[in-house]
Amino acid sequence: MRAKDIMTSPVVTVAPGDPVKRAARLLAEHGFTALPVVDDADRVVGVVTEADVLAGRVPRDARRHSGAAPDAPPETVGEVMSDSPACAQQGADVAELVATLLESHHRAMPVLAGTKLVGIVTRSDVVRVLSRDDADIARDVRRRLMIYGGPDRWTVEVHGGTVTITDDYDDATDRHVAEVLAESVPGVVRATVRYRGGDERGD
Repeated sequence: MRAKDIMTSPVVTVAPGDPVKRAARLLAEHGFTALPVVDDADRVVGVVTEADVLAGRVPRDARRHSGAAPDAPPETVGEVMSDSPACAQQGADVAELVATLLESHHRAMPVLAGTKLVGIVTRSDVVRVLSRDDADIARDVRRRLMIYGGPDRWTVEVHGGTVTITDDYDDATDRHVAEVLAESVPGVVRATVRYRGGDERGD
């Protein structure tokens, strides 16, 4: 899968000069965990997250705490955002994108076409894809294989996102292409392609 296959688009964005309260409202209204921050030229200059808008903005209960008043919280998105965010190109491999999200502990990554923002991929987007029904996955795999090798050549079974394809012909190149096509379908965890005579590919 590529980032463009699962990204959310169009993207809700904020600007560095926007009030933090506006970013909080957009996050709450849309159920997002992060928003890209763009400049006047629509270039991504940062990301603002739920954690960014929470920090320092929830006052302590004065009935339980005493002492000096806390400093006033930052007012603009530019003051709280994370700058120089990691971005992915729309053709990026989703496996690599997910690895970056997990390693960096980020919940979302802006997706670019060159320097233009075209989407965003969140952990929720990936989980949604992985939760696709096996019957829907099988239908999409069959459709792609039909275009490549005809309607009656392939038998497709899907269990838990794992695809098993049986080919009527013993052609290693075609089996490789079928594997690549199947693994490009959103929701596919793994694809195995085998010849009815017993030769197998994909382990």
